[in-house]
Amino acid sequence: MQIPFPDGGATEESDAWPPSEGPPAAELVPVEPPPANVARKPTRLEIILIALAVLACLGIARTVFLPILLACMLTMTLKPWINWLADHWIPRPLSAAVVLAVVVAGVGEAFFHLGRPAVQWVDDAPQHLVELRQRVQKVVPLITRFSPVATAVSNLGATEEERRAEQNKTPTVQIKDGHGATVILNWTGMLLVGIGETLVLAYLLLASGDLFLQKLVHAMPTMSDKKRAVVISREIQQNISNYFFSISLINLGLGSAVSLGLWIMDVPNPVMWGLFAALLNYLPYFGPIIGVATLGIVGVLAFDSVWAGLLPLGWYLALHLLEANFVTPILLGRRFTLNPVVIFASLLFWTWLWGVPGALLSGPILVSLKVVCDRMPRLNQLGELLAG
Repeated sequence: MQIPFPDGGATEESDAWPPSEGPPAAELVPVEPPPANVARKPTRLEIILIALAVLACLGIARTVFLPILLACMLTMTLKPWINWLADHWIPRPLSAAVVLAVVVAGVGEAFFHLGRPAVQWVDDAPQHLVELRQRVQKVVPLITRFSPVATAVSNLGATEEERRAEQNKTPTVQIKDGHGATVILNWTGMLLVGIGETLVLAYLLLASGDLFLQKLVHAMPTMSDKKRAVVISREIQQNISNYFFSISLINLGLGSAVSLGLWIMDVPNPVMWGLFAALLNYLPYFGPIIGVATLGIVGVLAFDSVWAGLLPLGWYLALHLLEANFVTPILLGRRFTLNPVVIFASLLFWTWLWGVPGALLSGPILVSLKVVCDRMPRLNQLGELLAG
């Protein structure tokens, strides 16, 4: 039997079906479609866009994120004390209120002792500037040979009569408004509101105990994820608490040593400058630089001779080098040793994003990120990058 084709040809019918040219039906393996619940890996462009969106959100909503982050850091720092009081049959809400009250009272007392002489020193700033100009001209007489530098030094701390005489030579236009005072009042109000929000949120977190951690563990899908979340949260809390406690102890010792040295040198207000040095030491890199410059000016104003004026600066610099190279590595240990380049980059980034609070939080954020990277296998390479 022949089967006709459209082109007029014909072929004989084969007894086997399907034809021999194709594979048998039993050898045809059906291809299953991919399951719909498989997550697609994001592309590099999507990752970059997500990172930029998060960065913009952190910058725009800083008034929301900053108190939350500060409250979390304060909670992790004070939680060991709350747990100790709770173990001694003191309720957590009462323990949180007592510990926070003690911390606020201590910080307020320190700022009170720092603020009174600081305000007096600022009030006497014109006189200090005049003395500084005279000391600089006496110590470095060659400066007066250079016109631009001589003008800057001569105008430093000049009296009102001298400034009026100089202004009469060159006509100027003055615009007076109250914008500066308004900005200061607004900034002070925002600062007080932010401190209040941070304290309230920290109290709620401390009083609630491990409720937030329990909710986080309950949200994890698998048992391994639950265990990893518990380990990471416990380790972050312990590291942050040890970090702040160690840094505060180091800075307190540094400030006490600076105050003692300045008191022996008979420098005015040694306690104020010691507290100032302790506070500046919380800022990596920038704090010691500001401290060296400030104590250099204090030494020039306190002593008549050049070598005596360098004693406060040299004392502070020697203590800082001792603290940075010996005391801090011994107390903090290897677990807090981070890459100096990464520390400086983090400091620049968070300072640019959130200002001074961001600079204070750059170190704890890096410590927390290091813990997460060490516990997540996919982020081990990033953890090696952060390690010192």
